[in-house]
Formats: sequence, C-alpha cells, structure tokens
Amino acid sequence: MVICDDCLNILKKIEDNTIDMVYLDPPFFSQKIQCMKDSNGIEYRFSDIWDTRGEYIEYIRIRIKEIKRVLKETGSVFLHCDDSASHYLRMILDDEFGENNFRSEIIWAYKRWSNAKKGLLPGHQTIFFYSKTSNFKFNTIYKDYSPTTNIDQILQERVRNSEGKASYKYDKKGNIVIAKEKKGVPMSDVWEIPFLNPKAKERTGYPTQKPIELLEKIIQISTDEGNLVLDPFCGSGTTLVAAKMLNRDFIGVDKNSSAIELCNRRLAEPTKTVSRLLQVGVDAYRTKTDEELAVLNMLECDVVQRNKGIDGFLKKFYLGAPVAVKIQKSYESFSEAINLLNNAGKRKKCSFTVMIRTSEGLVDSEIPIPSNMIVIDGLDLQLNASLLKASNNYNKRLMRR
Repeated sequence: MVICDDCLNILKKIEDNTIDMVYLDPPFFSQKIQCMKDSNGIEYRFSDIWDTRGEYIEYIRIRIKEIKRVLKETGSVFLHCDDSASHYLRMILDDEFGENNFRSEIIWAYKRWSNAKKGLLPGHQTIFFYSKTSNFKFNTIYKDYSPTTNIDQILQERVRNSEGKASYKYDKKGNIVIAKEKKGVPMSDVWEIPFLNPKAKERTGYPTQKPIELLEKIIQISTDEGNLVLDPFCGSGTTLVAAKMLNRDFIGVDKNSSAIELCNRRLAEPTKTVSRLLQVGVDAYRTKTDEELAVLNMLECDVVQRNKGIDGFLKKFYLGAPVAVKIQKSYESFSEAINLLNNAGKRKKCSFTVMIRTSEGLVDSEIPIPSNMIVIDGLDLQLNASLLKASNNYNKRLMRR
C-alpha cells in the first residue's frame, strides 16, 4: 500500500500494535531544498528548511510517539539520520522508547568523492535501532570470518578464565575441546555498503535515495516473511521495493505526489543493482603488485587501479596539470607500454608522463619517445646496469696488470 499524505495523518488511523517494523528516513534538518533530476529530466524536490530547531524536534517527536503506538510488542524502529541532528533524534528516541530499549547505533559506511570542505570527509550515516519492548524479534545474520582469524579460533571451544579473559577450553585429560558447528561471525553494527553510483540501474534520481541492499539488511534482521513494514517517509520507495523482494507486506507514506508516482513505478518493475564490491570484495579491485605499490609510493603517487595506461598520478601538479606514471608490465613490450601511457596521458590532459622501464630490450633511441614523456629505468635495471659497469671496470683493471 502506498499513500500520498502527511504520515502523521496516516499513523493516527493505524490501530495499536499492528506494525512489525518501522524504518524512517525523515528530513535531516539540513536547512536545504533537496532537489535532483532523473535521466529523463523529471525533477524531484522537497524542503528540509525549518524556522527553528525546536519546530523540527517537535515535528519528529509527535510522529515517533505514533510510531511507538502502532508497533507490535515484538516490533522495532530504525531511524536514519546524519550528523545534522542525530544527537537530538537520539534523545527523542530515548524519551519515547526508553533508554533500555536502545539496541544499536548502526553505522552505514561508504566511500564518497572528496570535496573542498575543511575538515574530515563525511563517510557514514547513522541508523538508530530501538525496540518497543525487550521481547523484540531479531534474526542474526552471519558473515564470513576475517582473513586474520586463525584456525584455532574457528575450531576450538573458548571459555572465560578466572580473570574474565577468553581462553581455549581443555577437558580433564588436557585435550583440546572442539567447538560446536559455527555459522560464522554475527554481523556487526558497521555496514560497509557502497553508495549508489550514477550508472546504477536502481538509481532513480531522487535526492535522498538509499540502496536496496541497505534496506534488505534492516528488514532481514527485524522481520520474517509476511510481516508488515511501514515507511512513513518513503521517498523513492526503496524500503517498499526491498520489502516486496523479501516477501514482506508494506505501507509507504509520503506527502510528495511525485515521490508516490515514483514508488508505484518502482514497485511495478522492481530493480536492484547488485554491488560487485560486496560480491567479490575490495581486493578484487586491487591490480597492483607489492613491488609496483612500493615504486609508486616512493614516487609519492596517488595509485590508480584497473587502468592499462596509468598506474598512478604524482600528488604534485606540474604546469598546472597532472603527471601520469606507468610501470612497464612483464607482458608488455616497451613500445606497447609507451603507446598506452601516451594515449592515456593525452586523454587525461597530463602535462608530463613518466614511464618506469622494467624490461631490457630496445633502447630508447630505437623507439620514438614523446617529448613530454620521461623514461626512468626500474631499480632492477639500474642495479644490473651498475653491476655490469662495475664488472667491466674491474676486468679492465685486471687486464692492465
């Protein structure tokens, strides 16, 4: 069910103890007009401007009161916010749900492009997780063990010793006690889920759209199939799409008619972008060897992964433009490496390019080098050349005797 109205009006019509889970992504008190266009030029906008902070706090508080009322005794609420007013929202939730019913402060961590803002780059948002009572529904999700986990931590039973420290358990004969079958590591409260990139299929152009993968996790840990999920600020409808995909019932409310139209379109044709980063892990994006990274770090480069023509850029610009660096690969001839770097450097409007030659073969004079390209022999070639020169000098001295 999708409804165009102020969520307070709808909440007041919902009976007590009927909703299994509420996720709300309310205005953040950003004091801005949120506005974006989709690929078809359709504009979505809403105001997040308030006369006073008190007005904003009261707006949220009366809706939180109603949310608590409509939740089942086993229900939970997840409030999504950023640092604009998170401290005030936490206090509202403490007042209305009780401090004892605070469950987690979920950190949604993601990578964003840098900006010119002075200070630390924002890289997360917060989701406060509260339950209505201590008898709340919760489904544990298990993750794989980290690469640093050793075999004993997986296989051996652990107990607390007299000092309260975890230690391995042994039987009366001094033999190691094997642990029971394990499912993995319970999911933590820090969720690394990529922000939707501009080309993602599920991206709609709505200014505050969240990824389906984020909402799926919230729904999975707090509800079962057939349960009822409510999103009182449904916006682009991500919560509703995730609920539909996971076979949950749902109610979405938003007072923006264009948002409701968007929700209905998405529900008619649900689309989810699967994050390759989550599928294969960040290591799959790392294409540089340890030796290459050492060279690039020595040259003080920003490392570029997954690019044939450029391995890094010098942190310092020359003539007001970037300087690209490439390390010749073992499978590349010198001429191939030069062409790759030269073409990539032109596309990126580099003032200079730097080629690190790693393979002996044709000398520089036999291959045309672009005028703005600097060729440097790798350390192994320099060492071989120096040793060869030293050996020749030594042999010459022997011949003179």
